[in-house]
Amino acid sequence: MICEKTRNALEKLFLSEEQIAQEENQEEGTEQETDKKIAEKKDQPRTNGVIITDYKTCGYHLDVQLSPEQLVDAVKIIDQNDFFIESITGVDWIAENQLEVIYDFSRYDFDLCRVVIRTRTDRNNASIPSITAIYNGANWHERETAEFFGIDFTGHPHLVPLLLPEDADYHPLRKDFTV
Repeated sequence: MICEKTRNALEKLFLSEEQIAQEENQEEGTEQETDKKIAEKKDQPRTNGVIITDYKTCGYHLDVQLSPEQLVDAVKIIDQNDFFIESITGVDWIAENQLEVIYDFSRYDFDLCRVVIRTRTDRNNASIPSITAIYNGANWHERETAEFFGIDFTGHPHLVPLLLPEDADYHPLRKDFTV
């Protein structure tokens, strides 16, 4: 139930006002229609949006990919639905000249729902808005990700290294890092 509510709220981030009005006026499709739409999307490259996943296979229920500009709005939706933050990490997509930041959210209550939010930024100008104003617990995770991937979390209150020396000018988890 909470997964469906969260999915519906997150999907509105990707719709125009006209599409939202149309969606509210339409009835839900059958389960077969939904499965068919999901199968059709698997053959296409990943675009921004919400994907429903199999928890037993993936370990999460919703997989959200969005632009950095949509991140704070998405995290506010997650917070309003009583999720807690598990982790933040990065991935270096060196061939695509991008860095990806991955946020994992979950709930403790009886209505299990895990959500992954992914956003990408240019590798040469890596900047993502900070979510520490929404989740104080994101502070340490953002600092670590900034340190090891070289991503600037704009608006972070204290973005200083945790493990590397303060004068370190390298990011050891980037794929082009050499000793």
